[in-house]
Amino acid sequence: MSTIHWTETNTPRSAHWHSESATPPPSRVIGADDRMKAATAYRLACEGTALLWRGDFHNARQLLQAMSRRIDRKPPRQGDGPAESFHLHRRARSHRARVLGRLLVLLDDAHCLNLRRAPDVRQACTEAYGPPSEPMAVSLTELLGVIGAHQWRTKGVEVSALDARIHPHYGVFSPVRGEYVDLVAHAPLPAPADHRAGRRTAFDLGTGTGVLAAVLAGRGIGHVVATDSSPRALACARENVRRLHFTGRIDVVGPGLYPDGRADLVVCNPPWIPARPTSAVEQGVYDPGGSMLRNFLDGMTAHLEPGGEGWLILSDLAERLGLRTRSELLAGIEAAGLHVVDKIDTRPRHPRARDTADPLHAARAAEVTSLWRLAGK
Repeated sequence: MSTIHWTETNTPRSAHWHSESATPPPSRVIGADDRMKAATAYRLACEGTALLWRGDFHNARQLLQAMSRRIDRKPPRQGDGPAESFHLHRRARSHRARVLGRLLVLLDDAHCLNLRRAPDVRQACTEAYGPPSEPMAVSLTELLGVIGAHQWRTKGVEVSALDARIHPHYGVFSPVRGEYVDLVAHAPLPAPADHRAGRRTAFDLGTGTGVLAAVLAGRGIGHVVATDSSPRALACARENVRRLHFTGRIDVVGPGLYPDGRADLVVCNPPWIPARPTSAVEQGVYDPGGSMLRNFLDGMTAHLEPGGEGWLILSDLAERLGLRTRSELLAGIEAAGLHVVDKIDTRPRHPRARDTADPLHAARAAEVTSLWRLAGK
């Protein structure tokens, strides 16, 4: 078990260290409060010293913002090409997370944050970390993410294709990018293998919140099996299935990618960037080596009913960043014994596509998200 150590009022103290991004515990921790200047905090954090905050909660947030502004004064340089610019951008983001992550707070053994003007974070922390058992130190940036996730989970995300809300859990990718959901909502469905029964079956691989499984059930798919490798995603999907009253139509199983059996339709929206994630929620975007994409393609023919289709929902951002080529994707489809029936394209609608200050703006502005309809040869 990881532990941090510090001295407070001349008394040695310690606490369990928790990091969702698997950041190792800081080796040097000092106390900090409202007297701490932003310049001093930034210098200490850059040098590797963690600051355990014991002052006012709102002042801690302001200090974090001031440290962030100091980091932003030196924007990452542009590379000689899109791929180098992407790696420099990721390196800068990693440095930013590392420095800001050295401002810490202490949760007590009931997940209470005992700081002046602190919000009640007990429910949010229980949802993210599980039931409390002992005091633990976390970075303020992580705690703010936990609080934000609780608010999203409570409010939900409106999904027009369902005319309902999906409630994401902490660490589960939220369906805020509606274009990929709309692709699944409108693509033509394959005919059922059993024409007499007229009952289609579908697999939703890497279901996350369960949003695509719900869309498929809403379109009349008789039985949907949704899978995921993340326990958080499985719990989230099951909760959303219950909320949407699809319990008798959707089975959520895992961990794993493919369930047993075959289906008329196999749908997958894998992470679109072949790079290493730095947090649980980034696993919905980054996948080292594109392993989930390869496993989806390679396993499809063994899980498709005769006449069935596999739907690959994939952004071409990795291609525009020089991290994967279109020929590599097509070769993977060919090697899996598949052919392209059709490709349906859409443009992203998220705000980052219009953010000219984004170092990757050129690639994001040109991004296309596609639904590839695949079938066996």
